Amino acid sequence: MITIKDVAKEAEVSVATVSRVLNNNGYVNEETRKKVEDAIKKLEYTPNAVARSLYKKQSRTIALIVPNITNPFFPEVARAIEDVMNSKDYTLILCNSDDQEEKEKKYFDMLRQKYVDGVIIVTSTLKPMHIVKNKIPIVAVDRFIDKDIPYVSVDNMKGARQAVQHLKAIGCQRIAHIRGPEDLPIAEERYQGYLKEVQHEAWFDENLVLNGNFNIKLATEQTKKLLTENRDIDGIFAGNDYMALGVIKAALELGKRIPEDLSVIGFDGINLAKLTNPELTTIAQPIYQIGYKAAEILLDLIEGKPIQEYSHRLDVTLNIGQSTKR
Repeated sequence: MITIKDVAKEAEVSVATVSRVLNNNGYVNEETRKKVEDAIKKLEYTPNAVARSLYKKQSRTIALIVPNITNPFFPEVARAIEDVMNSKDYTLILCNSDDQEEKEKKYFDMLRQKYVDGVIIVTSTLKPMHIVKNKIPIVAVDRFIDKDIPYVSVDNMKGARQAVQHLKAIGCQRIAHIRGPEDLPIAEERYQGYLKEVQHEAWFDENLVLNGNFNIKLATEQTKKLLTENRDIDGIFAGNDYMALGVIKAALELGKRIPEDLSVIGFDGINLAKLTNPELTTIAQPIYQIGYKAAEILLDLIEGKPIQEYSHRLDVTLNIGQSTKR
């Protein structure tokens, strides 16, 4: 294995001179610099990334912490972040927390020890105090953490209202909601958007709302319970697309026709929703743009640039598929 000492010997200079060339730190005259660069090329020397990160306390890596990598929303966000970071020669580390606070704490401790340059965190269960005290540049996606941490999201309540308004517009007379986790702000915002559109309807009662926990299996089970106990439900708004797929699965297993007997609308706009049969109607977030924007902000933080705006809310779009009546 070629070492920095081998490069110094080949170039007939000191190890310190080679180090200055590699780190572009300190004065080296052009003739000496060329000798070192030629030696590096000749020997095909690659600096030890771990050693450099220990020395500089930087690693040119950033981390993305997500709660559930099986939800297609998160890989799509990760793709955008990786595109931005790769163009700037940063490496992305993906961490799956399973919505467990202790696991997220361990990730933060590990990332700090490895001198990770920044973190993008999605729907964290951690308390803001623990996140802020790590003193790592952080950007949040899909939730507000702290006034000093930039975040990128959409207007979830407005999007949820659009979803229910669409179901009403196509003639749905009794609309249910499969919501996300009660302790998750975005799930609560979508639930509140649903409530604003239905709470004054004569047919509304609280039994029309069940928690699917952003989990496709649980959403399937909850939908079967909902449709069995309330046979006149003709519309369901699911808190995300992943659960909406479970809603459709449950309805079909109960002999319901989609959309003739039941119209279903989701929230997110994941690519998978375009491949289902029927194709899902959804409130689409600009997922790629969300990840891209979060990565750009994190780079600004890492480079010490001033942050002009800490709250970024992007627009959602109603994408009409085949799971709702025309």
